[in-house]
Amino acid sequence: MFNRRSHTLLFALLVASGTGAFAETPLTQAAQERIDHRQDRQAQRIERGVSSGALTAPEARRLGREQARLTRAEARVTADGKVTPREAVALEKRQDAASRHIYRQKHDAQTRRP
Repeated sequence: MFNRRSHTLLFALLVASGTGAFAETPLTQAAQERIDHRQDRQAQRIERGVSSGALTAPEARRLGREQARLTRAEARVTADGKVTPREAVALEKRQDAASRHIYRQKHDAQTRRP
């Protein structure tokens, strides 16, 4: 059927054609769900911080606004029906920063008064 040279050529063509398509391949539904799930977990962390007293009202408002900005950014990214790997990385970096902000505010010296 195919000799070794035609296999190599076929493989090279597949690799070459796949690399261009990979750059714009939309993420799977599971990846989009992972982004949504992380947003939900971060919102829950803020709620738990408020209920435990670890977050003051101004801290919670500020963190809530940051989560709202992330939600709007996600909506803009998914508006065309797909999330490219580059867009996903940008969203994850913003979520990482928001997560650090939540942690820092929950573990600072400020607490809500009883």
